[in-house]
Amino acid sequence: MSLEEKLRRQPPHDLSGARTIAHKAVQLISQAARANLSAEPDDSQANLGWDAGEGRFLSRPVAADGGTFIFVVALSLAPLRLSLLRGSELVASLSLDGHSVDDATNWLDARLQAVGLNPASTVAIPYELPPEVIALDGFRPAEEANGLAALAAWFDLAHGMLSTFAADKAKLTPGPVRCWPHHFDIATYVDLEAGDAESAKGIGVGLSPGDGAYDQPYFYINPWPHPDPASLPVLLAPGHWHTEGFVGAIATAEEVLSLDGIAARLPVFISGAFALGREILGA
Repeated sequence: MSLEEKLRRQPPHDLSGARTIAHKAVQLISQAARANLSAEPDDSQANLGWDAGEGRFLSRPVAADGGTFIFVVALSLAPLRLSLLRGSELVASLSLDGHSVDDATNWLDARLQAVGLNPASTVAIPYELPPEVIALDGFRPAEEANGLAALAAWFDLAHGMLSTFAADKAKLTPGPVRCWPHHFDIATYVDLEAGDAESAKGIGVGLSPGDGAYDQPYFYINPWPHPDPASLPVLLAPGHWHTEGFVGAIATAEEVLSLDGIAARLPVFISGAFALGREILGA
């Protein structure tokens, strides 16, 4: 099955259930990293990689036994499975289907402690999650199998597009392509000037799997500081400007799927919107 066929396994507006399950589950592997790594100023110790070959999120590596053994905690989306890896070796895995969040946490804690690591449950999540994610107390991924497979395909697409974008803009030293468990978006950020992060110019380029702004996945290219919504230039297809709450160039999943040749035309939109963002910021 091609990537585009996988993207179409479930309509973009029907992914909210799968998104809620996955958003809840990634907190487990993020907490495992948070419990075993030193805090970074930008909280990046808890962000996640995406393994396109396996369709799974990966925690940052954590060391045990004085650095002798390096472990990664993984979450596969389709099927939904929690794993502990040592290099390429599978140490343990658990299908989350039918398990409560507490069951999964206890399983992970036990496996981490068995190899000399701190349990994930020793740290609290330091941010507020969406109400539906907070309320979820158990995993029934079989009910959302097509949605989870489609969601994995959107992360595959985003990881490929963003990695190519970052390579093309290497002279600007974009940040690594990572998934941030708070908003559950996968993104890179391009600093366009030095200075305080609250005021220095930059552009975020990423994909959200859906949120309060759009109940479907969407690509975004967000200039910072926010430009004036009254004087925005025309965007290339398939995108539009979003101006409520934040200002950014957006291509929703439905807009992406309307393209004739996603692999060729989506990068053109992303690069074009990024160039417009630099022009707007004067950077």
